[in-house]
Amino acid sequence: MTHWLFTEEHEMFRKAVRSFVKKEISPYVEAWERAEAIPREVYRRLGEMGYYGIKFPQEYGGSGADLITDAVFLEEFSKCGSGGVGAGLCAQSAIALTPIWRCGTDEQKRKYLAPGIRGEKIAALGITEADAGSDVAGIRTTARREGDHYVLCGSKMFITNGVQADFVVLAAKTDASAGHRGISLFIVETNTPGFSVGKKLKKLGWRASDTAELILDEVRVPAANLLGEENKGFRAIMQNFQWERITMALQAIGLAESALEQAIRYSAERTQFGQPIRRFQVISHMLVDMAVELEKSRELTYHALYLYANGEDAVKETTMAKALACEMVREVTDAALQIHGGNGYMMEFPVQRYWRDARIASIGGGTTEVMNEILVKQIGLTEGV
Repeated sequence: MTHWLFTEEHEMFRKAVRSFVKKEISPYVEAWERAEAIPREVYRRLGEMGYYGIKFPQEYGGSGADLITDAVFLEEFSKCGSGGVGAGLCAQSAIALTPIWRCGTDEQKRKYLAPGIRGEKIAALGITEADAGSDVAGIRTTARREGDHYVLCGSKMFITNGVQADFVVLAAKTDASAGHRGISLFIVETNTPGFSVGKKLKKLGWRASDTAELILDEVRVPAANLLGEENKGFRAIMQNFQWERITMALQAIGLAESALEQAIRYSAERTQFGQPIRRFQVISHMLVDMAVELEKSRELTYHALYLYANGEDAVKETTMAKALACEMVREVTDAALQIHGGNGYMMEFPVQRYWRDARIASIGGGTTEVMNEILVKQIGLTEGV
């Protein structure tokens, strides 16, 4: 049944993305999971299809479509069968290119955004550090001005696409004494001397998505690669976080939907005591609970998406959506694994991957605990205390 948020054009686009994913992505996720990497030509293929340019202006090779169209793409892509494939491929447009679109100069957009939209260059977003995850103001990477360059020193951790990236949109302190008011954003090309991948990280889930530690040892970046104004990067990061949280909520919904569908199918096929396990009340009630929690998260996420897409202040709603959906997907995939019983632990059953992939949801993009701290302030619980 079509949701009120989506037009007929949105639903036609949904069918096209679903068909593309079924034919060109899902058949290969097992191989990419084993390789722990996605081939570069897949990024180029998404660029050819126009999927990386959905929300970006036509003058840079985009489609100029609305954010809801982009959300349709993100949600459908998350059903490909691998959270790592969805994260790696969708991070390109969802989080890495977005700051260039919002804050970049025309020259920066033509040099970095346009080839990113075409999938010719792979982009990454470098905010998180080993000691500064949700606490963005606590980053330690520094950037000092020397003539026509900035010199960057420090490291980044848990960076999606960090191994393959051609450039990274990276946060650094240009005024270490000013806290969050001293953060700036830079576009750093990964072939710059002093830039290196410290290591490719081994992970519980999202295995197809390359995730890296990045090292910056006296990396000289042209001043022309300062993204936005000096010391104004924190605001841009926070604005990007709203869309990232919607993205993660949508991905959680897509993954949970896949897990629920598999659990329903398996419960009809698996027999115990002479009947399908779905006929046992405890199993049918589990499936109902999974479906209810999924729909609750979907409605809240769509509401947050509607507000954000219409330019309204949606910090509260996007934070709620991220917190609820990313806890929900953990519960739904865990229940799906339980329904599969011993078979759920076998590699040939995708549900074990769904369960592993879901675990990062309540950590990445801001932990659930941090989301709740934000909500404490958003709903006024700190007033009068």
